[in-house]
Amino acid sequence: MGLKWVDVLDIGIELAEKFPDQDPTYINFVDLRNMVMALDDFDDDPARCGEKVLEAIQSAWLDERD
Repeated sequence: MGLKWVDVLDIGIELAEKFPDQDPTYINFVDLRNMVMALDDFDDDPARCGEKVLEAIQSAWLDERD
């Protein structure tokens, strides 16, 4: 079972582990969306993603870094 867009906390953890030197506050949403879709465990329809989902993922990633 892969990650879906609604799994924002798990996606934030995965991004923090895969990109430890990246600062999520400086990543635009296009790049963030591409980074999420490139995760090994990610398996969802790209069309199901919106700005609110990306904001939640960015926030979860920031929380994971702290």
